[in-house]
Amino acid sequence: MTDARLLLDTAVAKTDEMGALGARLAAVLRAGDLVVLTGPLGAGKTTLTRGLGAALGARGQVSSPTFVLARTHPTTSGPDLVHVDAYRLSDPVELDDLDLDWDASIVVVEWGRGFVDGISDSVLDVEIVRATGADPDAPEDDADPDDVPDEPRRVIVTATGPRWSDAVL
Repeated sequence: MTDARLLLDTAVAKTDEMGALGARLAAVLRAGDLVVLTGPLGAGKTTLTRGLGAALGARGQVSSPTFVLARTHPTTSGPDLVHVDAYRLSDPVELDDLDLDWDASIVVVEWGRGFVDGISDSVLDVEIVRATGADPDAPEDDADPDDVPDEPRRVIVTATGPRWSDAVL
């Protein structure tokens, strides 16, 4: 495996900007690509995936797959978008048990660090860092758990492997 290469380090101030960043990523993705999203609860992982799904023409609502573990969204533009949430998994073998079509789909795995090792020699790693002092556990009456409050985030996109050797975002 080749060394990681920084593709993007940017500030994202608003929810719609996180969705737009997802659309920007969608423009470079193709079947067989693996994207790992890392960040605390409420960081914007699902919001980014929604933007990615919208840009790909994904059918169905792209929402957090925490309780179903994985959702497959056929797209109008080509390969399916498979959205996985590894938060409740205790072992990488459980991810393998989901029997995902890694080669024919674009697979996005939330909380995937440490769970996707060995699945692909090329990985796009997206880390979302919330501002210091952000409280993801603060109670919000009737809040949609997939909604991301407008507050600054830093998004760092790192690429590993031959697929991303000359990629530009």
